[in-house]
Amino acid sequence: MKSEPPFSPASEPYTLIAGTDEVGRGPLAWDVVAAAVILDPVKPINGLADSKKLSHKQRLECFDAIVMNAHCYAVGRASVQEIEQINILHASMLAMSRAVEGLKVQPEFVYVDGNRCPKWKYHSEAVVKGDSLVPSICAASIIAKVTRDKEMQELDLQYPGYGFASNMGYPTSAHLAAIEALGATPIHRRTFAPVARVLKASEWP
Repeated sequence: MKSEPPFSPASEPYTLIAGTDEVGRGPLAWDVVAAAVILDPVKPINGLADSKKLSHKQRLECFDAIVMNAHCYAVGRASVQEIEQINILHASMLAMSRAVEGLKVQPEFVYVDGNRCPKWKYHSEAVVKGDSLVPSICAASIIAKVTRDKEMQELDLQYPGYGFASNMGYPTSAHLAAIEALGATPIHRRTFAPVARVLKASEWP
């Protein structure tokens, strides 16, 4: 198995360093949610990892630890309407920008998960697989996922039948079948192909 190359920090001159990540590019429904975190070096948080690799219990434990011990954190988002207007990539960049801008202490440097940075004023570096390599990005991925998952559980009560509490809006076979049977809700992304197909089909007499 090919090992990951060692991560080489580019933020050596800086002390206030944030990490940012988003959750929700792939779902057919709801907002894309991002978080930004500046960790406190004197309050290390055990167990930080890519949120997708943690169990539900581990994510919640890390979430609580981040909230209690991080220097600061913030959540940003882009709405379904914004996703449809500017596409999911640009909406993800917008959500991360809003998260970083929402930090009560503004960072000197930002690590961004992925292969590109938003167009913004911050010194920054994009890190591929950063949610497995950079602790502040790991923390941001956990905050974003726990936040969005909780919202999807609440939306499941508002829009029953789509399985939002379990699929989190992702295109599972059951979710696709529900869209076919029940139609699209106001929180579905109507420009995404599976939803668009159902809407187009419903236009036929």
